[in-house]
Amino acid sequence: MDIKIIPSSLNGSVTVPPSKSAAHRALICAALSGGECRVTPYCTSKDIKATVSCLKNLGMNIQENSQGYIISKGSTQKGATLNFGESGSTARFLLPVAAALGANCVCTGEGRLPERPMNTLTTLLREHGVAVSQDNLPIALNGTMSGGEFSLPGNISSQFISGLLMAAPILESDVNIIPTTALESVGYIDMTISAMKKYGVNVEETVNGWFVSKESGYTPQDTVIEGDWSQAAFFMSAAAIGGDIKIAGLDFASNQGDMAALDVFAAFGANISLENNVLHISKGNLKGITVNAANIPDMVPAIAATAAFAEGKTVIHSAERLRIKESDRIKTTLAALNAMGVKTEEKEDGMVIYGGKPNGAVIDGANDHRIVMAFSVAAAYANGESTIKGIEAVEKSYPEFFEDFKKIGGKPI
Repeated sequence: MDIKIIPSSLNGSVTVPPSKSAAHRALICAALSGGECRVTPYCTSKDIKATVSCLKNLGMNIQENSQGYIISKGSTQKGATLNFGESGSTARFLLPVAAALGANCVCTGEGRLPERPMNTLTTLLREHGVAVSQDNLPIALNGTMSGGEFSLPGNISSQFISGLLMAAPILESDVNIIPTTALESVGYIDMTISAMKKYGVNVEETVNGWFVSKESGYTPQDTVIEGDWSQAAFFMSAAAIGGDIKIAGLDFASNQGDMAALDVFAAFGANISLENNVLHISKGNLKGITVNAANIPDMVPAIAATAAFAEGKTVIHSAERLRIKESDRIKTTLAALNAMGVKTEEKEDGMVIYGGKPNGAVIDGANDHRIVMAFSVAAAYANGESTIKGIEAVEKSYPEFFEDFKKIGGKPI
């Protein structure tokens, strides 16, 4: 599906959807607790639907309604097929969980997910007693993962560590997780540890990493999922470029790495304040900045769209993991900017953007939800109409995006 964007100023109020990152973790911890839990609100994104579907196929008892999820004790279903969809989080969290349960399952994926590297996990699973058919999806798992020591790089994806942490309390022996390199996206590991603590599991930080005792176990707990800072970044971009927007539903004590959006958009020159727990952001005199994206890779499209309107040069670096997202997000971000007449330079780990006044253009969404959302915002302020191709990609994380875009004055037709 394609959509045309008529230029307009974006102003008003919006409430962000529940955090996809927090929802994955809460649902998995609740499902492993062995008791009745309520997780609210209901999440409409494809990624969360993939996690719920996989948990059900593993034998977890999950009832869904318009308010959220009621999760109660189930029993492991062996021989299931787990379709992770296009969700890297679902895959990296549930591969070790399924192995810890001894589910003897087949794991599949869609889109670019089968191309994304899983060998960090598959190597560890083999070392801990699981027969693994291959290193990329589809993967067949047989056997039950043992505890012990898990050593892995910390600079590839924090999701590998989070998956092992969530699996640890259901193993029969102690677990030590030891990163062998410096950590990236450490905020998301903190999110995992916080979610596990809420469900009764103590993750002990050690000199070398983390320790989870074999005596640990999940206990039932109800959870209200916080708002999503990574989605808020698109509306922060919309306000910074030329609008005035109030954003509700955010937790200002969050562990989400993308809460760094506050610092990034302030550095650009946007006006930011907090009013009765609502974020208020408005247009500023935007100047180019330098951004280390190692811990905030998902924010890069929104940052790049903002940089296109900022005076001077913006440098985004340490973003090499964007090469293996739903698209090669460095190339697809630059392609969108170039289509709008913005001068850029491609770097192996990021990009350089020379701001100005982007023109309306035909922009390929590249089957990437964050490209579609970021450049719908940019299109609202462009010189002339734009067409965004493949807008259905927003179903992955934010199906209501264009409804909220309209609420603040966006004109998609």
